[in-house]
Amino acid sequence: MDTYGLILLIAMPIFVVLIIAEIIAYAVKKKNYNFIDAASSLYSGMTNTIKDVLGLTIVVLSYEFLLAKLAIFHWEFSNPLVYIIAFLAMDFGGYWYHRLSHEINYFWNIHIVHHSSEEYNLPCALRQQFATVTNVLFIFCQGILLSLAGVPKEVFIIVAPIHLFMQFWYHTRLINKMGFLEKILVTPSHHRVHHSMNAIYMDKNYSQIFIIWDKLFGTFQQELETEPCIYGVRRPVRTWNPFVINFQHLWLIIKDTVRTKNVLDKVKVWFMPTGWRPKDMEEKYPVNYLKADDVYRFEKYNPTYSKGFQIWSQIHLTVMFALMGFLFFNIKNLQSDNQYIYYGLFLLFSIFSYTSLMDKKRMGIITECINLFMVAYIVFTTHDWFGLNSFITSGSLMVMSFFIVELAVAIYFYFGEFKKEMKPQII
Repeated sequence: MDTYGLILLIAMPIFVVLIIAEIIAYAVKKKNYNFIDAASSLYSGMTNTIKDVLGLTIVVLSYEFLLAKLAIFHWEFSNPLVYIIAFLAMDFGGYWYHRLSHEINYFWNIHIVHHSSEEYNLPCALRQQFATVTNVLFIFCQGILLSLAGVPKEVFIIVAPIHLFMQFWYHTRLINKMGFLEKILVTPSHHRVHHSMNAIYMDKNYSQIFIIWDKLFGTFQQELETEPCIYGVRRPVRTWNPFVINFQHLWLIIKDTVRTKNVLDKVKVWFMPTGWRPKDMEEKYPVNYLKADDVYRFEKYNPTYSKGFQIWSQIHLTVMFALMGFLFFNIKNLQSDNQYIYYGLFLLFSIFSYTSLMDKKRMGIITECINLFMVAYIVFTTHDWFGLNSFITSGSLMVMSFFIVELAVAIYFYFGEFKKEMKPQII
């Protein structure tokens, strides 16, 4: 975790600078940039990162165990060659991990959040899953391969985040085709195809760094000038809330498992190709999947917001990043009595709360009230905010003041702006 956290602290400022640069480029080119969609992506990325920091992923088999049982070769972690081997092996395994995430119904639930945006920009790269409760598929596709190659644990924990973060830059529409690099690397053009739901582009370009894997295994498709990419998923999520997105598909699988009369189908629905449903479920409980021709005329999920709400959302996102950053910065001081767990869970709840408000849901108001109550309880009982007062005088009061303002702003926008344009909603 220390190595991962260090690489993350280095990578995060780079990501932020690149995102800001992309926003500026959109403004210069006078192109519309959907900030609310980008905010949803960033909140999603935060949930994934916090989940990892809190250790909420269940480790089915440790890498150390696999290495001890399966290693054919043995390398010193100081050998430069092992880093190259590890990177190539991880990229090959990553291709199959990515492909199976698309092709098997249950694993699509893990991956769908990354494809749920109907835009395509750098924040989409950070739109990652919270619902990865186990790492079975990762172990199968990458852990076993790397352990067979004898890649030391020390090398694994360095190469893995580097390989992951190198997938950030190509999530953009601002870079066109890149000449001879198109033959070697995954480029923005290749990955735009992957994120598209056009029939010709579906289930293509799974590679993560080197595009060669798609060409070897028959899943490569170049971007066509005659076929502009249309982004999103065939079953639109219709929400900004990353938690709802994460569990939508899983909930459908669970309902189909319970409802279907065919005992074999209760098992098949989990492992069949993505989108497969028992025949009796398709007939009795139809789901609105976009057909091939529908993708050209479907209405994007794009509620209207005032400039005031968009500005406040930018402020809220900035503060949440700051609070998350403080968690990472101060985590060693919070580990002794597990305070970091309570802090992380609070941040997750806060993200759920605000993204519910972004969806203009009444739930957003209720959860914002709970949010403020939790903040007040922590501040008044501990006279601090997880050690913040040691770094900033009256830091805890600043945090509580922010959440007081947040609740007031939420009430103002929900009852003053949102309620005027929509019918009352059931929670």
